[in-house]
Amino acid sequence: MHSWDAGQYLRFGYERTRPALDLLARITGAAPQRVVDLGCGPGNSTALLRERWPDAVLEGLDLSKDMLAAARRDHPGIAFVAGDIAAWSPVEPYDVVFSNAALQWVGNHAELLPRLIAAVKPGGVLAVQMPRNHDFATHELMRRVAAEGPWRDRLMGARDPSPVRSPEFYYDCLAPLSHRIILWEANYIQVMDDIAAIIAWLRGTGLGPFLGRLNPDEQREFLERYERLLADAFPPRADGKVLLPYPRLFFIATRR
Repeated sequence: MHSWDAGQYLRFGYERTRPALDLLARITGAAPQRVVDLGCGPGNSTALLRERWPDAVLEGLDLSKDMLAAARRDHPGIAFVAGDIAAWSPVEPYDVVFSNAALQWVGNHAELLPRLIAAVKPGGVLAVQMPRNHDFATHELMRRVAAEGPWRDRLMGARDPSPVRSPEFYYDCLAPLSHRIILWEANYIQVMDDIAAIIAWLRGTGLGPFLGRLNPDEQREFLERYERLLADAFPPRADGKVLLPYPRLFFIATRR
């Protein structure tokens, strides 16, 4: 697992928080008593949960020490704990299990999703948002640079194929355990200043596993090659801005 940089991640704090707001807005029902944010990162999504349900017992869980340090610093009063979603098995169930842009880093969703909804009280909800862009140009091109450079052997297996599946997969997986499921997709068209801004965005997420295996000189060369490819894939608009599509998958399952 590569090291996460909370500062780099939060350079685009609004853009990373917007999908969490959209997911939260679709959760209905009575005020929950216990809420957990899985893969809470620097706490930007957890803070939204506190605003929505100020009286709930709220926890944020993440594996990254740097992310947790930032969350505890910026959002005092919330219990942020270290833990791996892949091994998470709470003693008591929650009214809301929430996860914003985290489960794409956890494998084997066929086993993971039934386990997560089992951690929800009857009538409670599992609410999830995940990027669905593994086959988009941004990610295809970083894999190309990894495979064609002198670092090829070291970068082999740096990033596993995305475990994110189709909406139909998640419906079939959760329907036997749920009495209501809503699913939707949204493509967030992000207006970026230039190609360098796209790279800065991706350094906070997808590029991390690759760059983490390279020394500073190799990182520089990797990013130079990547930037040239991105410039062809994302031409500037008339005002010089660059449009970055960012598709995301959402679902909310209410447990039987």
